[in-house]
Amino acid sequence: MAKTPAQRIKKHGTNAVVPQHQLPSVINPSTSRTPQKAQSNSTLILIAGVVASLFLFWYLHLLTLNQLTQLSNGLAMPDSLVGGFDQGFVEQLRAAMDEDARGQLNYVHKTAGTLFPLIFGFTWLLLIGTNVTRKSLRWAMWALPVLFAAVRLWGNSAIDSMMSSDTLDAGQVALASSLTVAGWVLLVLSLAAGVAAVFLVRKRASAPAPAAGHVRS
Repeated sequence: MAKTPAQRIKKHGTNAVVPQHQLPSVINPSTSRTPQKAQSNSTLILIAGVVASLFLFWYLHLLTLNQLTQLSNGLAMPDSLVGGFDQGFVEQLRAAMDEDARGQLNYVHKTAGTLFPLIFGFTWLLLIGTNVTRKSLRWAMWALPVLFAAVRLWGNSAIDSMMSSDTLDAGQVALASSLTVAGWVLLVLSLAAGVAAVFLVRKRASAPAPAAGHVRS
């Protein structure tokens, strides 16, 4: 039977040979997070976010809101009017849509109308944050998708209040119209910021590296 380290030391004193025991490493080097893996993960999330944003835009504006015109005698939904709307148009729309039709518009706002600005805003924050390194420029670009999401959600609530109120108020119409126009403008500006962010990173990648032995005079 093999002797324990204590028995070896008792028998041989300082000349005892005690085997060294090493604990296994708790870190698995095969699972280490490299910059390449982090970049790959960010790219996959971006692709998924862009695809989801495109689908939700199509579903919301090109499919669902367009189908609701069948319940309003062909009148467009307020969300689709890029140039805004006036009180006369809203009065016609309210007269054409019954309570069930207004309820369907409210349901659209609570589902796709909420998911689209949130997912688009998150995706564009990640897109800009990944590609823009200068802090001040990054924060300035981030403001656009954040404002877009906030304005669109506020606009949904303003339109629902305008459509469901007992008495149509000119202030309600002006607020809902202004938020609708601002939402479309911020969407276009956010898209432009995303394109600019991608252009900046490509420009940095294509810039020639300085010569190794070059010394500035």
